[in-house]
Amino acid sequence: MSRLTRGMDYSPSAKNDEAYFDDDRLGRRRSFDTQLLQEPVTVLSTRSPLIFSESAPTSEAMRAMQSEHSGVVLITEDGTAGSPLLGVFTERDILLRVINRGRNPAETALKEVMSADPEFLQADARVAWVLNMMSVGGFRHVPVVNVRGCPVAVISVRDVVEFLVEAFPNEILNLPPDFGVRKNIPRDGG
Repeated sequence: MSRLTRGMDYSPSAKNDEAYFDDDRLGRRRSFDTQLLQEPVTVLSTRSPLIFSESAPTSEAMRAMQSEHSGVVLITEDGTAGSPLLGVFTERDILLRVINRGRNPAETALKEVMSADPEFLQADARVAWVLNMMSVGGFRHVPVVNVRGCPVAVISVRDVVEFLVEAFPNEILNLPPDFGVRKNIPRDGG
């Protein structure tokens, strides 16, 4: 439970549960709190990054990504967080640089298929910079490094979404069921 939602009563009998649907709230619009964008990236809940050496087989990174439910690994020379960031390897790289090119993951070193010299943020960056990099660069993961360029975290789109849900729990978590869902949409192929 987040620090913002801790202590809130979400039971059906909670006072003001139906207030969301009251007419007086329909006319009001809550503006986005731009102060959220100035928060440091440390407010985003992140997991420790998966880190591999550039000489590690791609298959090892793929297995780690699968077992840890992560879409990215960070690459350093020696495979530790004490070494500067050299590259990233993502699910997209698996598809485009491994499978699409018919490479054997067990025989392909990460150095051959990683995205080298990735863009990153310093640990003192603000949330606005994460959003900027994701939007402008089309990134789903943004590495965070310390002053020596060594990886300390990786921020995913999911981390940003969770941050926004914590900031606006009533507006996001209390939506009516099936709101905006069109009925009778064929689900084949997608």
